[in-house]
Amino acid sequence: MSNNSTPQNDAIYDLAEAEDAALAAKDTKPLSQGRLVLRRFLRHRAALISTVLLFAIIIVAFTSIGFAGIPGWWDKSYLAAGNVIDGGRPTLSLIPTWLGGDGIRWGEHPFGQDNVGKDYFSLVMVGTQRSLIIAFTVGIVATTIGAVMGAVAGYFRGWVDNVLMRITDIFIVIPLLVLAAVLGKISGGGIFALALMIGLASWTGLARLVRGEVLSLRERDYVAAARSTGASAFRIIFKHLVPNTIGIIVVNATFAIGGAILLESSLSFLGFGVRAPETSLGLLISTYQGAFTNRPWLFWWPGMIILVIVLAVNFIGDGLRDAFDPRQTRKWSPRRLERLRAEKGLS
Repeated sequence: MSNNSTPQNDAIYDLAEAEDAALAAKDTKPLSQGRLVLRRFLRHRAALISTVLLFAIIIVAFTSIGFAGIPGWWDKSYLAAGNVIDGGRPTLSLIPTWLGGDGIRWGEHPFGQDNVGKDYFSLVMVGTQRSLIIAFTVGIVATTIGAVMGAVAGYFRGWVDNVLMRITDIFIVIPLLVLAAVLGKISGGGIFALALMIGLASWTGLARLVRGEVLSLRERDYVAAARSTGASAFRIIFKHLVPNTIGIIVVNATFAIGGAILLESSLSFLGFGVRAPETSLGLLISTYQGAFTNRPWLFWWPGMIILVIVLAVNFIGDGLRDAFDPRQTRKWSPRRLERLRAEKGLS
């Protein structure tokens, strides 16, 4: 709970949430839980801006150089070497002439060129594609394993819970970077194999959270009613329990994606992740780290995209967490608290 949680502030939160419920009741069609979650998420400005930014990066990365045989709008190949123009400096300019810049222009090589004349925009876009594919695959794998392990352990309890939680403890004890490095070495450097291996090492946190939630949910009346009708354990877990933990699952999936971007970049930088002829943002940083002093753009373009993606995903995760459970964090700004105090007549 945040530092601004006081009895008076709690009363304000409760009143604000009651207003949400009243607004929902006034609608001709009652708001579903999904629409309430969407409404809360749309109020989270940082999450909303981050969502737009992340989608923009995804669209540019996959449409610029093409994907899966579909050609893109950028006409330069990331494999084709050429003459190095003006030392390979970026031609992108975002400073207008009236501010003393070169004007707003894209240029022939907006991100510059590497030491053999390859177009660096193409290289960064293909690296972004590969890193995003790895990150989302890790999110799917880790979320699936964590949700299933946690739900099964929480529902059956007893020896099943003990066995699954001891397996979870073993994975937790081993440092994630070390475990991922070993699994990454085994994967051979392919992006899907690497993503699968990282996913196999990243599910433990979600498993514990889902287990704790299911331990509480399994005692609810609707679960007892399902048992009394002869529903199988499989049906109860995946029809009644897992759907009611969807908030925890979705929020942790977003954080898993952000963590996967950083982990893949670290592994590729250390030589345990993506390897040539494939590429990724982390591998680009590793490949051109020696050019940091004389050609810094080869280093900071992929680094900047990694930073933007990770920040965007984490802001989206914060927004989803607040949307699914608005009472969990209560990270309201002092300005908003003062405004609500004035509206409610609280000094």
